[in-house]
Amino acid sequence: MNKQVKQIIFWVGALIIGAVLGSLHVAAVDSICDFTATVFTRLFKFTAVPAIAVSILTTLAMLGGNKQTGKIFRKTITYTLLTTLAASTIAAILFFIIKPEVLSAAVYEGIETSKIESMGSSSFLSYFTNAIPDNILSPFVSGNVLSILMVSAVFGLAISRMKESDKKTAVLNVINGFQEMVFTVIGWLVAILPIGVIAFTAQLVKDMSAGIVADSIGRYVAVVLSGNLIQFFIVLSIFLLIRGINPAKHFKNMIPAILTALFTKSSAATLPVTMDCVENRVKCDKKFSRFILPMCTTINMNGCAAFILVTSLFVMQNAGIQLDLITVISWILISVVSAVGNAGVPMGCFFLTLSLMAGKGIDFKVMGVLLPIYALIDMIETAVNIYSDSCVCAMTNKDLKDLVTEEPSA
Repeated sequence: MNKQVKQIIFWVGALIIGAVLGSLHVAAVDSICDFTATVFTRLFKFTAVPAIAVSILTTLAMLGGNKQTGKIFRKTITYTLLTTLAASTIAAILFFIIKPEVLSAAVYEGIETSKIESMGSSSFLSYFTNAIPDNILSPFVSGNVLSILMVSAVFGLAISRMKESDKKTAVLNVINGFQEMVFTVIGWLVAILPIGVIAFTAQLVKDMSAGIVADSIGRYVAVVLSGNLIQFFIVLSIFLLIRGINPAKHFKNMIPAILTALFTKSSAATLPVTMDCVENRVKCDKKFSRFILPMCTTINMNGCAAFILVTSLFVMQNAGIQLDLITVISWILISVVSAVGNAGVPMGCFFLTLSLMAGKGIDFKVMGVLLPIYALIDMIETAVNIYSDSCVCAMTNKDLKDLVTEEPSA
């Protein structure tokens, strides 16, 4: 039995143990699992911020703004836009095949709209203006992924433009040393991750049995989930096959990251595990993975694009707006652009959709009905997002493998 088969058995065993513990409804066991899940979630966030910053910083410091960086960036953007556009288009087609119904007034009974209205108070542009830091520490304290990317990119390019000197060498040595330290810590976290999976699974099973994950509202949920599943298993597999990559093997290599994404519901928090899988299991060169994956955490949001598109159409339909072809095509493009600017955090897509609806002056009260079931949707979305990130990285690595020259990977 090879190592990977043993690992898969180990992960499946963790899921089964977690499911059993969650179904026992023993207060002491539930408390321990909740505590463990909280610890792992905080550790993921703790390692994600320095991993994003140091990966972008070291890559750009070593490559700078040369042709290599440009090629990697263009490939990443191309695959990101293609996969995101495919996700949104498929979701639009499914919307008109499955045809979610307009909700009756009875559905809104007992739904508190004040919370939803306060969520939608931010404008769409605020997502971008808030990403511009007013001091160097605020992005890292708040965990704003887009801001961290901006700061790291600026300083990375600045280092690359420095003249060759002892000072530049000293700066690079410190940064490279810090990067090695961060990824050593990430390695420790990944090694004990099955313990976290047990806790996360137990927590999920307990919450589902307690009714926290509510029943779906039928066809709307069918559109969102089926769109994401088609993107995950069919569309991304086609992309991989076209580039000569085995989808089944790639999926197997990414299982730890996929499971982590399901439970954390955050692309940013999952990033340390995603990078570990891509580098050590998929075997992508670090020159690509440590530049592409942190960037994709923000810009490559396949699942988010599908959610924004379907939810926007559903809300507009319930508001009495006619959904003609021009409107649908416009919102496909809006969902793609919006997803690119979304933060890879829990409920990021939900808040972003609220802002879009508020900005258009559309009554978004229906989203109060969707809120109780969004936890389930968010799990699937995040798994699709990080899997797509890994596919973009693997395809770019395959296309540009000749760029791995004599320069050492950071």
